[in-house]
Amino acid sequence: MIRNETGGGCAGSDEARSRSAPARRSGPPSALPCRNGDADLWFAESPAELEEAKALCATCPVRDACLAGALDRGEPWGVWGGEIFERGRVIPRKRPRGRPRKADLERDRAFALAAGS
Repeated sequence: MIRNETGGGCAGSDEARSRSAPARRSGPPSALPCRNGDADLWFAESPAELEEAKALCATCPVRDACLAGALDRGEPWGVWGGEIFERGRVIPRKRPRGRPRKADLERDRAFALAAGS
C-alpha cells in the first residue's frame, strides 16, 4: 500500500476503500495501478516519471475518489487521481530542476493569467 508522509493512503489503500463506495466496487486491489509496480513513481521528483504516473491513473476505476480524497486531506505532494500535487495544490505539470527556459516562463505566465491567478 502506498502511503505518503501525512499518513493518507492512495485510492487503493484499505483506508480509502473503506470511505469510498465506488472504490469498494472496483474489483481486486491488484487492478489499481498504484498497487502494482514501483511505489516511488507516484512521489517522484522527475517530471517524466510523474507524467507516467498520471498516465497510469487515466484508466483507474477509483480515479475520481482518489482525487477527491487527496483534495479533502490536503495531500502535500505526489500523484493522486491523475493529478500532480505540489505544496498541497494541483499543478498542471512539474518543471525540471534548474533554470527554466524563457518559453516555459511565458507559457506559465499565460496559464496563470488564464486561470485567474
